[in-house]
Amino acid sequence: MAKVSIDQFALEVSDDLDMSKKDAKAFVHSIFEILAENMAGGHEVSIPGFGKFRRKDKAARTGRNPKTGEEMQIPAKSVPNFLPAKQLKEACNA
Repeated sequence: MAKVSIDQFALEVSDDLDMSKKDAKAFVHSIFEILAENMAGGHEVSIPGFGKFRRKDKAARTGRNPKTGEEMQIPAKSVPNFLPAKQLKEACNA
């Protein structure tokens, strides 16, 4: 599976929207900054036909140190979560 860098992604946006590479790069970076800020604030960002981005809260729990087997407390944390839309799933399997 090939990776697409943020710069390559911005170049594709530039070509698609007929805008300068500099403007496209700023546009793409802005979108991801706004997405991250909304998720960090606990908001769900829904993009129809693509999916939902949200913050998922995980409760504190007891785990084990793999080296010693000793019990330890794992603190609560929040993680990013993405739920793909049906159309995206279908496009990936076409």
